[in-house]
Order: sequence, then structure tokens, then C-alpha cells
Amino acid sequence: MLVRRKMMMNKFSFAILCVAAFAVSAFSQASTGIRPRVAPTPVAPAPVIKNDAPQSTDRRPPVFAGESRDTAPAAGAKPSEDSGDVIKVETNLVTLPVSVLDRDGRFVSGLQQKDFRIFENGIEQKVDYFQSVEQPFTVILMIDVSPSTQYKIDEIHDAAITFVNQLRSSDKVMVIAFDDQVRVLCEPTNNRNRLRDAIYEAQFGDGTSLYEAVDFAVNRELKRIEGRKAIVLFTDGVDTTSRRANYQSTIADIQELDALIYPIRFNTQPRGFGGGGSSGVYGGQRRRRGGFGDMVGIILGGGQIPMGGGMGGAGSSPEEYELGKQYLETLAKNSGGRMFEDNNNLDAAFSGIAEELRQQYSLGYYPDNVGQKGDRKQMKVRVMRPNLIVRAKSSYIVGENGVRVAGK
Repeated sequence: MLVRRKMMMNKFSFAILCVAAFAVSAFSQASTGIRPRVAPTPVAPAPVIKNDAPQSTDRRPPVFAGESRDTAPAAGAKPSEDSGDVIKVETNLVTLPVSVLDRDGRFVSGLQQKDFRIFENGIEQKVDYFQSVEQPFTVILMIDVSPSTQYKIDEIHDAAITFVNQLRSSDKVMVIAFDDQVRVLCEPTNNRNRLRDAIYEAQFGDGTSLYEAVDFAVNRELKRIEGRKAIVLFTDGVDTTSRRANYQSTIADIQELDALIYPIRFNTQPRGFGGGGSSGVYGGQRRRRGGFGDMVGIILGGGQIPMGGGMGGAGSSPEEYELGKQYLETLAKNSGGRMFEDNNNLDAAFSGIAEELRQQYSLGYYPDNVGQKGDRKQMKVRVMRPNLIVRAKSSYIVGENGVRVAGK
């Protein structure tokens, strides 16, 4: 009886062991199927590059030329949540547009970087950047519609249309008219019909705010225009009503301009006062072409037609006209453009302007001596080929933490 009980116990224990072994095996297989064991891939060390600079841990915002570095966060300030890499942009590169013409005023193409030399304050600089690409451009046509130009308004309209006809379909034009106020007649467009309509909308008014018009175009409109750009200014150069801008302030703005200015000077000075206007003169008074009624008014002692740049004779003296001419010449010189007189061949002049703008060279260099804020640096560009004329900006002003860009 005892032996039989032991045998039954052994069989029971054996059965339990078999069941346990089977359960362990099944669990092991199930676990293996659900979460396979993956051997980790060894990570290779980063390659070492010769002269590789260590990665910066500076997380401050990028600093551009003209900005201050004194903007570090105060102690204890929380770091920015943006953990992306920050690219610092600190450069003293001076760039400027350059036009090269032959003695006949035609643009000279095909020049290479080795053909140019740049001097700053008389010291030669290394040309670090060079580009010669034909690109479309945008021009702001500024039309003087003050009383002094009323006898020339038809000629100004015709000249502006002639200029537009010289452009290609990819070039854009903006039209601004000014007397004592400044008005935008057309935003930049290549629609020739729209441009012609805008040009003929420019009809004369009162006063001449030439300086304010230039200030408006330079400091507001040009800053919104990308790419190559220029101003073509139709005027006699005489200002009579500007209050918020003047001769000196606008010339200073041109020093930092990345656009060329081409004044087209119309001589509206009355004959007998040192000028050569096309209108007739009676008793020292200007009259409109074919203005029989004006003549009768003068004979009867009636209406007096204002002379020169403003009402009541303002802006009509030889000195004021000479100052106006000097102003336009300075605008052209300081921007790298050219001034033309209305008695020149304007068709050829406009064709040359369009070609200059479309095919400019662009040069750049890093000054050996950056200088201090407010310093004026003189520049000179030369081409190492005979009988060529170089047109480029002649100076720039040093700004915050580096130089101001002289052009694009």
C-alpha cells in the first residue's frame, strides 16, 4: 500500500514538471516573437577634418553689418526655446555697380575680373567679388510738373515715352510726378499702355518740391524695389517749396544709395536771364507757345505769368538755375549715373542708359582698413584697357560695426 502511494506521488510530480516545462517553453517562444533582441549598431566616431573650426555654442541672434553686438541677454534670462543652429553674418564687403563705356558712350561688355582695379583712399584693394550678368531692372521716372516746366511739358512727355520705348518687356517702370506735392501715378509695371497713360497724367501744378520728391523716391520707393534699379529725373533742377528735405540732406542720402540717378535737365530759364528756353519773351515775361491771349493780357497790363521755378518769380534768378544745375550734376556723380541736357540727342542717351542698367558689372572688396562709424571713404575703379570710361560710385560712409554697402 505504501509502495503504491509513492508510485502515484511520483507520477503526479512528473506530470506537474512536464506541464511547467511546457509552459516555460511556450512563454519563451511567445516573448521571442513579440520583442526580438536587437544588437546595437556601433557608432563610428565623427571624422576629423583638417582646419575644421570648432562648433560655436553662441546662440545669440545673427548680427548684420550696421547692427550692434551689445544685445546679449541679461544674466538669468531664460534661453530661447529654439535650439536650431544660428548662422552669424558679419561682413565688411563693399559692393558697387560699375559701367564701362567707350568714347562713343557705348557699353563695353566681355570684361573680366582681372581687368579691374579698385582703390580706397588711394590704396589698392583686392577684388574679391565680380559679376557680369544681363538682368532686367526697374526705373522710377520722376516728372517735374511745376510752373517752370509748363512750357516744356510736351517735350517732357515725349522724352519720357521715348525712354519707355527703349526698354524690354522684362524691365519695369514706376511714374512719379511732383510740383509742390509728390504723387505716384503708376506703380512699377511693364505694361506700356499703362505707363503711357500715367505719363500723360502728369500735368503741371504749383511750386516745386524737388528735394522732397528725391527724398521720397530714395528713402521710400527705392527701398521696396529688388534687383537693379535707377531714377530718371526730368526737371530743371530748381526747388522752391521743399520744407522736409533740402539740398544737403538729399545729397547725403545718395552716398548710401544702391541705385543710379540720371537727371535729364530741361532749361526753362527765360531768355535774357542767362538761359536758353524755347518759349518766347515779351517785356521780360515768359509766354506760352502760341499764347495770344497771354500777349493781350500783358499789353493790357493784366495777367503776369510766373517765371522760373515758382510763383511770383521765386526760383527764376540765374543763381538759382545755376544751383539747380549743380544739384543735378552732383546727384548723377555721387550715384554713378550721368546728367543729360534736353538739347542733346535724348534717343541715344536713353538707349545708353537702358544698356548701362541692363549690363552693369558688379564689383566687391573687403577694405584693408574698415575705419570708424561716420568715416567717408573715397573709391576709384580703373579698367586696365585704353580709351575706356568707368562710371561708378566715388565714395561711401562707414556705418555701425562695418561699412555700408555702396551698391548692388
